[in-house]
Amino acid sequence: MIDADLVEVNVFDNQRGGRAWTSAANRPTRLGSPTCRAAIAPWTAIGLVLLVLVATGCAQPAARPSPSAVTVAPPAPIRVGAVFPLQGNAAGLAGEQLKGVQIAADFANADGGIGGRRIVLDVRDLASRDDATAVMAGLKSDGISLVIGAYSSDLSIAASQAADAAGLVYWEAGAVADQLTGRGLPLVFRVGASGTNLGSNSAAFAARVLAPRLGATPGDLRVAIVNAEDEYARSVADAAARTAAEAGLSVVARASYNLSLPRWPALMSELSSTRPDVVILASHIPDGIAFRRAMLAAGLNVGALIGSTMAECSPDFAGELGQNAIGVFASDRPTGGFQPSALSPTARATYDRLATAWISAGGAGSSPAPKEREYGGYGRDAQPGGSGNQSDSIKGPVEEGSAAAGPTEEGLSGFSAAWALFRDVLPDAVAAGRLDPAGIAAAARTVDLPDGALPNGAGLRFSAGQATLGQNERAAAVIWQWQAVRSYTFVWPNTYATGSVAFVPLPK
Repeated sequence: MIDADLVEVNVFDNQRGGRAWTSAANRPTRLGSPTCRAAIAPWTAIGLVLLVLVATGCAQPAARPSPSAVTVAPPAPIRVGAVFPLQGNAAGLAGEQLKGVQIAADFANADGGIGGRRIVLDVRDLASRDDATAVMAGLKSDGISLVIGAYSSDLSIAASQAADAAGLVYWEAGAVADQLTGRGLPLVFRVGASGTNLGSNSAAFAARVLAPRLGATPGDLRVAIVNAEDEYARSVADAAARTAAEAGLSVVARASYNLSLPRWPALMSELSSTRPDVVILASHIPDGIAFRRAMLAAGLNVGALIGSTMAECSPDFAGELGQNAIGVFASDRPTGGFQPSALSPTARATYDRLATAWISAGGAGSSPAPKEREYGGYGRDAQPGGSGNQSDSIKGPVEEGSAAAGPTEEGLSGFSAAWALFRDVLPDAVAAGRLDPAGIAAAARTVDLPDGALPNGAGLRFSAGQATLGQNERAAAVIWQWQAVRSYTFVWPNTYATGSVAFVPLPK
């Protein structure tokens, strides 16, 4: 029941341009007071109607929403940190790797997310290794348990160390230095190839493919292994030497050179004295170019030269050397355009989906690009002997820019690493109710995928050994060869090959 003595009736007075109270004093009055009785007479009918409406409205029960109108809040997203250099020399290629990660997240979300939860990437700029601790602390304070990054070995080593110290899982998207997974850090994982993979790949190719081509048994094949004097190149050369020994190759020389002051004539003289059939080189880009020029100047003729650190994959290498690059082999991670037979049907469908999305996203063509800052901190603009010419272009086995060409090497590496995480690891962690760092790491260690299961042709099984903890034991590596000026072909393994080995022995 409504107490009429406490009801105020508001009327909008259009003539006065505002609200007016009914009292003569232009202020609220109580119904039933003398002033109100005198003033309310002209409005009695209106007032009664309003009172009835008010009383009736108050007496009505509130309408209940229908079950179909009830909105259920979506489950909280899974936030993943993504740390890459977003500015400077490294930003271009790092951006390709990040784009691959983003496409993988888009695919996972389009497929329903992870247990119905969307993936949200929290992208942070990692400009310098000195920033790694602060970046990881910021991510942790924002409630993030998992970080993917960081393109270059220099940045990734620091980022993974900082992430592990902060109690975050670190998932590498592309860097290859052995040290990354060589420190026994239990929260660090790498899906892609390591420097050891690339060096071992070179020696295995020499034993299985080059020895017969040169009319020799593996035991008769004379191999010289040369490296720049730094930790990364040395680790690649050591891996090549171990695999060469296991394959029974005859290693006739282990030589090195100083990056700041290489003595090329003396090195060429040392190599010539050992009469190698094959030279396996672990170099950076500028010194790789200089090494090949020194070979030509010294007249050192060999059956084959294999670059084992991806430096010989650079457009700078092909652009600077022109005809003199033809015949040189490179041990590398897969880039787009390899033979489809390397993939399982499911992986092939994913690769085709990626190739289409890559073109739609405006991704660069599939040609390999210079490894800016990947080796010992070199930047392309700072490389002595590098062309620095951004117009240099090379041609792969399929037309660049077509869907068949697929993504770049960095794009495919970033996508494959992230796809393994989003498709094969996080769903198990969510199902187990353990999306904390320890739960994610535990789920990663149970994954067991055969070769060809990932869209770059790799399988997936992480090493449990302390010396290589968190390294994918089924990472993918290929051999390709310059077979025309600025034109390359995949030649090994056979499942990846788009052409046959040629120019053995080297023409000059």
